[in-house]
Amino acid sequence: MELARNACRGIADKALKAANAGAAMVHIHARDPKDGRPTPDLEIMGEIYMGIKKQSNVIISMTTGGGIGMTPEERIKVVPTFKPEVASFNMGPVILSAQKLFERYRDEDYKYPWEKRYLENIEDAVMLNTFASLNVFLRIMQENGTKSECEIWDASHVFNVAHLVREDKLKVPIWMQFVTGALGGIGSAPEDINYLKHTADRLIGAENYQWSVVGIGTAEFSAAALAIIMGGHVRVGFEDNLWLEKGILAKSNSQLVEKAVRIAKEFGREIATPDEAREILGLKKLEV
Repeated sequence: MELARNACRGIADKALKAANAGAAMVHIHARDPKDGRPTPDLEIMGEIYMGIKKQSNVIISMTTGGGIGMTPEERIKVVPTFKPEVASFNMGPVILSAQKLFERYRDEDYKYPWEKRYLENIEDAVMLNTFASLNVFLRIMQENGTKSECEIWDASHVFNVAHLVREDKLKVPIWMQFVTGALGGIGSAPEDINYLKHTADRLIGAENYQWSVVGIGTAEFSAAALAIIMGGHVRVGFEDNLWLEKGILAKSNSQLVEKAVRIAKEFGREIATPDEAREILGLKKLEV
């Protein structure tokens, strides 16, 4: 149990350092302390969540994406359990590929046996977000005062958001995260990001949503710069990218946040505090 607490404190501490570097929101996944495997364990999630919440007013976004092989029931449990301010809400089916990692790594590069099998399983897995499960996830989030962070992996997902808005199931202002550059989803080229933005403007109305971009891999900072120029927001972190710049691995999430902050300031964009971000996103009042 002490091993678990130490591992959870480690994740919480890294999130706090990212907040101190300028992040208004931190997005949390949990790992098994024994071998780093993604886990839906609510006790581990709770240790991380409370470790952050007790020390910072940063917005905490809990994942409902989970990991490959997790059921929808496992993925959504964090919301009624912790009632976070924000939780991820994947807006449709997602297929992903780890082909590039297979090409890069040899068997001896893996630290734990599960890692290679996990990557292999991605090739034949679907993150199954049906309209039936979307309706359940959305209802549970609304019942618990949790803002849905609509994860947009492809253009069809913007249409799904618009459908839920028309049905009066998803309330404005909408918070959308454009996830770009993953094999299986839309790309990170300016044309791709512009298409998502223009489609959202047309279907939802620019006044009815806030948006952010996360570029997967080496596209992280070019996509971030484009979002900053276009008036959007930015997500960076190890879930999406390990590189500070070409050939240089980042040492921490906070280092990636610091670079994003520098880029924003170069373009004259102010960095929102957590409370300013709450106002921008229309979040529930923070419980003290």
